[in-house]
Amino acid sequence: MGVYILAAAFSAVFMGTIGAIAVYAGVSAETVTFYRLLIGALLMAAFLLVTGQKNKIVTWPGFKVLVTGGFLAGFVVFYVMAMGYTSMANAIMLLYLAPVSASVIAHFFMGERLSGVSAALIVVALFGFAMMLEFNFNVSGRGEEVLGLFYAMCAMVCYAAFMLTNRLIHEQVHVLTRSGYQMLAGALCMLPLMLQHSESIGVNQWGWLVAAGVVPGFLAIMLAVVALRALPAATFGTLAYLEPITVVGLGWVLFGQSLSALQLAGSALIIFSGVAQAVVSQRRAGAVKALNPVLEAS
Repeated sequence: MGVYILAAAFSAVFMGTIGAIAVYAGVSAETVTFYRLLIGALLMAAFLLVTGQKNKIVTWPGFKVLVTGGFLAGFVVFYVMAMGYTSMANAIMLLYLAPVSASVIAHFFMGERLSGVSAALIVVALFGFAMMLEFNFNVSGRGEEVLGLFYAMCAMVCYAAFMLTNRLIHEQVHVLTRSGYQMLAGALCMLPLMLQHSESIGVNQWGWLVAAGVVPGFLAIMLAVVALRALPAATFGTLAYLEPITVVGLGWVLFGQSLSALQLAGSALIIFSGVAQAVVSQRRAGAVKALNPVLEAS
């Protein structure tokens, strides 16, 4: 269980680098997302070939894997669209309701029962995230704001669906197969949007696009899929809040965006919630493992 928790944590941190990489790349979000997913898929294929696992490439991954890849691209597209009509704070606040939504859906429809402690830690994480945004969730009442919030809600639904559908994919589909095909399916979904921009890409920009494919692409998505295969939605959802902390931290270090005391306190709450959720999950898994031999003996 500890390995999967680390995978989820590193995935969230790596995911959080995409914002900084996109700024340095200086191209459209659609272009960054396309190459992030395409390069990630190609790296996965190369890794499988080099390690003698060609059979994991030349296999049908299943319809659910391809649909999940669409959700992966969808939440990025809708998030970018939302920021064109509403503030980044509003869009992020709605987007990061996805882990909570996924946990609630898993509780009622997938048998992943939420304990009182897990539910409380989710609330703590949400409250900490609201503190990071300084409780600034203003809606001006204009038509554009409503449209922006609608797109942000669509992004949230896609993100929650990505987490949940990964839990529904059959275990026979190897984790490396599913992550590679998810990135490929997402890239194909992004291709028409990317081609609309017809951007010319310089040498330096290619370097950042490759970085997007390696870190928030190949590494982050593969680790997320690995973690989602084993962790409950509540645990993964709580650890996912390390991503906005990473975004804020990089903004502070690289772009001089200082944090207020309230934002620092919110970050601390999120980290506490994630660590506590991981400890609870490990103890629960240990108790189940210890109980199984007793039940088999009886």
